[in-house]
Amino acid sequence: MSVTWFTVLVLATGLERVAELVVSTRNARWAFARGGRETGRGHFGPMVALHTGLLLACLVEVHLAGRAFVPALGWPALALVVLAQALRWWCIATLGRQWNTRVVVVPGAPTVTRGPYRLRWLRHPNYVAVVLEGVALPLVHGCWVTAVVFTVLNAVLLLGFRIPTEERALRGLSPAATGPGRPGR
Repeated sequence: MSVTWFTVLVLATGLERVAELVVSTRNARWAFARGGRETGRGHFGPMVALHTGLLLACLVEVHLAGRAFVPALGWPALALVVLAQALRWWCIATLGRQWNTRVVVVPGAPTVTRGPYRLRWLRHPNYVAVVLEGVALPLVHGCWVTAVVFTVLNAVLLLGFRIPTEERALRGLSPAATGPGRPGR
């Protein structure tokens, strides 16, 4: 029975991703209509593949490897998944039309310094949500292989490509864009 509930959770997470893409597409149209520029297209495909792979790997591992639900791990992991979703949607709501799954910045857009972006020591709160979810979602049902593989690949993608691309794009806007909150994520 727990495998069924885990499958529902993973599918619900997939639906949440679709909702993100709808918001992102709408926001991209808004940004491009205002002179928005996209950078980092080369890493976007691998990022989509990795996040899709996370969901598929969760289902494959739980069904084929027979991973058990261990309450001492599963319940705290589920709490972290919920926390990650709350943080992600707080970021989306705070950035409003400036939030996007791609790196699209609008020249002259104000730097966002409220919500989770007001914390100077937390420059990329949306990626904290991604990291939390990538570790916690598989561990809800003991899919430790998926958790490890996603975490390593996601670290390479975020640290090697995505975050540096965003930082370069934002530095190109204005000196003020290098603050803790910023447009485009």
